[in-house]
Amino acid sequence: MELLFLIIALGIILLSSEFFTNGVEVLGEGLCLSQAVVGSVLAAVGTALPETIIPLVAIFLYKGKAGSSIGVGAILGAPFMLTTMGLFLVGTGIYIRSLFKKLSPSIHIEKNNLVRDLRFFLISYSVAIFFPFFFPNTRLFHYLIAVFLFFNYLLYLFFTFKAESSEVCALKELYLVKPLKKFNICPGKTIIVILAILQVITSVFTMIKGAHLFVHNLEILARKLGMDPLLFALLIAPIATELPEKFNSFLWTLREKDVLALGNITGAIVFQSTFPVSVGLLFTNWKIHGLALVSALIAIFLTFFYFLIIKLLKRLPPAVLLISGFFYVFYVLLVLHRFNKI
Repeated sequence: MELLFLIIALGIILLSSEFFTNGVEVLGEGLCLSQAVVGSVLAAVGTALPETIIPLVAIFLYKGKAGSSIGVGAILGAPFMLTTMGLFLVGTGIYIRSLFKKLSPSIHIEKNNLVRDLRFFLISYSVAIFFPFFFPNTRLFHYLIAVFLFFNYLLYLFFTFKAESSEVCALKELYLVKPLKKFNICPGKTIIVILAILQVITSVFTMIKGAHLFVHNLEILARKLGMDPLLFALLIAPIATELPEKFNSFLWTLREKDVLALGNITGAIVFQSTFPVSVGLLFTNWKIHGLALVSALIAIFLTFFYFLIIKLLKRLPPAVLLISGFFYVFYVLLVLHRFNKI
């Protein structure tokens, strides 16, 4: 029964995230925002909300060791999934696109914006992971890091909005507008913006309800299977809740919107390395070790690797993104080996 409710909860979360993403895309177009802002901020934060809400619900509503473990696992699992499976799917999409168009595989990037995203993630996530590991892991130290992450993300937003980037058009019509058109009602731009905001707010509340149901049944199922809730959350929660980022990025890649595809993922990892990590620092013991630490190190290594590739080559060869898939498989095998020993 828990598995059924888990699937229902995931469906609610993903459907709500789709409505949220649709809303912010239309809102971005209505406000004449750039691809950098829509991809790295609006779409990234929108599709990052499910995996952000899950640790919040786990930590605040399911207090105790199990809730804290699920929360930290979901927080660390997000950057790991995005830098492994997320970027792997972008690379795969590039090769599928080139196969159908019979062209050499290549990725169109806005180098400065992509490098900015990767740099901010490396700084934020490295500070959050390594500083508590090498320095006294005290509550005051956690507060200082959390404040730093908060202001670092504000600085990231400033540079993103300031950056030069091409404009973007919404890929889909606002979902709330479609029923109106069946009655020959064609709302103006202002009404569409208001409806987009309404759709976004409604989606957030629905996601919170879905996340509550997901965490509750995740904890029960993990206990019944005799698994460590943290490890269970590291693999299951991010796979399910990050489908919006990965699916949207994959489709954007097929449609030759590489800037949006990559910005959706890199913008999400910047967000995931600041706000959710701050929550973990403030409201859990934030002791990262074992396979949880391995997942964080993989995310940092891959990001640094791609950062160097772009800086040295001035481009991003699609083949290197496939390396992310190897690291994902490697980590899954580590987790399965750990479970087998329990």
